[in-house]
Amino acid sequence: MSKLRLSLACWNYDRTRALMDGSVVPEGIELNYLNLPVEETFFRMLRHREFDVAELSLSSYLMGLSKAEKPFVAIPVFPSCAFRHSGIFVNADSAIHEPADLIGKRVGTPEYQMTAAVWIRGILAEHHGVPIDAMTYYTGGAEQPGRVEKVKLELPENIKIERIGATQTLSNMLLNGEIDAMYSARTPSAFLRGGGKVRRLFADHGQVERAYFRKTGIFPIMHVIVIRREVYEANRWIAQSLYKAFVESQRRTYEDLNETVVLKSMLPWLSAQVEQTRAEMGDDFWPYGIERTQHTLATLLRYSVEQGLSKSLIEPQALFAPETWEAFKI
Repeated sequence: MSKLRLSLACWNYDRTRALMDGSVVPEGIELNYLNLPVEETFFRMLRHREFDVAELSLSSYLMGLSKAEKPFVAIPVFPSCAFRHSGIFVNADSAIHEPADLIGKRVGTPEYQMTAAVWIRGILAEHHGVPIDAMTYYTGGAEQPGRVEKVKLELPENIKIERIGATQTLSNMLLNGEIDAMYSARTPSAFLRGGGKVRRLFADHGQVERAYFRKTGIFPIMHVIVIRREVYEANRWIAQSLYKAFVESQRRTYEDLNETVVLKSMLPWLSAQVEQTRAEMGDDFWPYGIERTQHTLATLLRYSVEQGLSKSLIEPQALFAPETWEAFKI
């Protein structure tokens, strides 16, 4: 019997590599793995729905659930998770030395709805007393002019957003002091080439992020795997088949991290870093599934509503295909 042929757009992560090289094959599926950077995948999936299965911004997916058609259905696989305290950059002359100094300032962010920015705003509001509506946000390309929101926004009036000019970039504006700060998933070139004119708000971000995890138990989820709804509805078995394959691919990466006879990643102190991570976050420090991610998902869902992106609060389980809510037992 022939297998169902599906396209999958996803970047080349260690945790998905076995799917990309074909050493893990989803049951009943022939995958055409398209190795694309996230910005391209998100743009093409949200604008044109070009792929059967794709990595997608979790924030964008949440916003899609408020639409009547609900174009995608997700499985609880999270190819990107990241602490984002390191993603707050400030102009060195802006007199921003602590989170409260952001109040009243001009803050750039490539897209208001991007997941990294949702987490940053939520964390600053909940843990540092910085109200979401206490600054003006400037949106546009971080490094290239012309970037626009991939998802149409309908925000409350208290959220102030301005588009930057057609030839401007947020990175240059931050370097030149035209904006005071920037929330960014990518490190802006202004930080790398700015000669100290741009710095991180949290210079010791590693320690700040560890303290945040110890306090909250949250490892922020950025991206999720989605299936085009019409593909899912025609073949509902693929949700569980894909989920199992992603889990198996991730398991093999965990095994590679256990290897000590050789280093499979170009990090000299990989073994020490793995041991430290497991001591602080547990053996399964990058959890898939619903059970261990409920609190993290519920927090982002709340932030999305508080920031005017989602219209109503839903339960984390409702984000995912019902076939992935539970597994059979022997």
